[in-house]
Amino acid sequence: MNHVKTYHSMVRQTEGGPITIEGPLPSSELKQYHFHKDLTAFRPAKKQFEAVMKIADFEEGRIIIARTEDTIVGYVTYLYPDPLERWSEFEMEDLLVLGAIEVIPEYRGVKIASSLLETSMHDTFMENYIIISTEYYWHWDLKGTGLSIWEYRKVMEKMMAAGGLTPAPTDDPEIISHPANCLVVRIGKNVTEESIKRFDELRFLQRHKYRIMRGEK
Repeated sequence: MNHVKTYHSMVRQTEGGPITIEGPLPSSELKQYHFHKDLTAFRPAKKQFEAVMKIADFEEGRIIIARTEDTIVGYVTYLYPDPLERWSEFEMEDLLVLGAIEVIPEYRGVKIASSLLETSMHDTFMENYIIISTEYYWHWDLKGTGLSIWEYRKVMEKMMAAGGLTPAPTDDPEIISHPANCLVVRIGKNVTEESIKRFDELRFLQRHKYRIMRGEK
């Protein structure tokens, strides 16, 4: 699959000044900016910036950023599923994972995250992918936001909807281990029926394997 990437940008006005949302960007362009020290949701900022730049240069990888003049204050990543995760089981070339989305506390609540997702989907090639995100409540910043699990879930769903991702059922053990966890999915307009069927088998992998064991189709 030839992963075509077309640059898009927008500017969102905030009380802290204008924020540019843009991408996908390669590492060569990301290097000209600074990664804000508060982007630490997944690992220390310096290490996360290194990881983001690696993803940017993956054949399928996409990085969309939110920045002030020279400082990255938010980002979203898209890439193939981790080989150790169930979502890589069928090696679907048209399945991408929204791996991370993060915005510094100073700019939360002003729709930067939603703008990152909206800008991501302005690239019409995204219609060739099934895009998923696995949401686990233990990754949510409940302490920093002061929200309850269910309040955060509601905010998360609204944010994901800005990129066209909506909750979908699955039998994934980690997701069904708590009712607040969820799988959110966006199926592009150009995705084939064959891929959609394969993805449905992947969503219910336990059921699919059980049927195979019983010799069912």
